[in-house]
Amino acid sequence: MRDKRFVAEHRGGTLKLEQHKQLVIWACRCVENVLPLIGNSVDIKLANSIKTAIDWTNGNATVGNARNASLDAIAVARMLTDPKEIAVAKAVGHAVATPHMTDHSLRAADYALKAIKLSGKSIENERKWQDDHLPPEIYELVQIVREKMNVIK
Repeated sequence: MRDKRFVAEHRGGTLKLEQHKQLVIWACRCVENVLPLIGNSVDIKLANSIKTAIDWTNGNATVGNARNASLDAIAVARMLTDPKEIAVAKAVGHAVATPHMTDHSLRAADYALKAIKLSGKSIENERKWQDDHLPPEIYELVQIVREKMNVIK
């Protein structure tokens, strides 16, 4: 059962459009923070996917565009063999799926943490970075729902 706090008002939930946009931007920031783990081989589809999600927040892309871009990122993940790179690509896919379903923002952050873990870096530092970049308007919402999830530890 989806948490109603992550369901848009026009779909019967309590999430305001501005909060939805903030979740998209935050998820994209979480992903952009781990993109360097892939190195110079960042697939153009991943970069374009992130751009599509940001474009959605500005009214320059549709939910359908974002969904398709998400599927492109997941296709990239399926072609990769390095678990760390796969986690980064899946993080992108979830971030870009956030315009469609806001719950994906939390999965994007979670996959970013998984990529950090696979890199042998500090999950705690990355989680702090993620929390520090949460807009105040959605901070509590994310923390409450995150606690219910099975996140990387």
